[in-house]
Amino acid sequence: MFNNLYKKCLDLAAHKSSKYYLASVSFIESSFFPIPPDVMIVPMVISKKNDFIKIFLIATIFSVLGGIMGYFLGAFFLDVGMQIMNFYGYENKLIELKDNLISSSSFYAWLSILFLAGFTPLPYKVFTIASGLIGFNILVFIFISLISRGLRFFLVSYLSFKFGHLFTEFMEQHGSKWFTIIGILIVIIGIIIYLIFKSNV
Repeated sequence: MFNNLYKKCLDLAAHKSSKYYLASVSFIESSFFPIPPDVMIVPMVISKKNDFIKIFLIATIFSVLGGIMGYFLGAFFLDVGMQIMNFYGYENKLIELKDNLISSSSFYAWLSILFLAGFTPLPYKVFTIASGLIGFNILVFIFISLISRGLRFFLVSYLSFKFGHLFTEFMEQHGSKWFTIIGILIVIIGIIIYLIFKSNV
């Protein structure tokens, strides 16, 4: 099933209305769809290099809007949200998260997790739904989603623009590993800056 969906997304990337399809895939991927927008972004940028900024913006904006839908699924349509969580094997983990992420210190832990979910290969949709379920601050949720999704899709778009098919090969072989490493490094740097700022206040 996943291979067929992957190939379909590649076909849509070559369609004359590819930007509309990219918007749709970016939106639904943030709440339930298993194929990430990156699959479409890379070939679209390679074939339309002058549009790489537009492609990055479309993916970012609609991914965040889809994330908001995922948030509302978790907050108001729990049965649907739990079915999606169960599909990705996160149902039991979500119950644990709901019990543990209550204290103020957990706010910063969830902030880091949410950033990593938006930037790395973690299933972002699971954490958009979980954010709604635990009642995470929606304005902070939107802000972190914009940063994490925007940074990820900008890097994918820019590197596709800069290196073309070489970047495609890199993504296929090492993309998940390096996006995870970069994401963790960004979180660590953010924590260090926060601790330095806190100690000086």
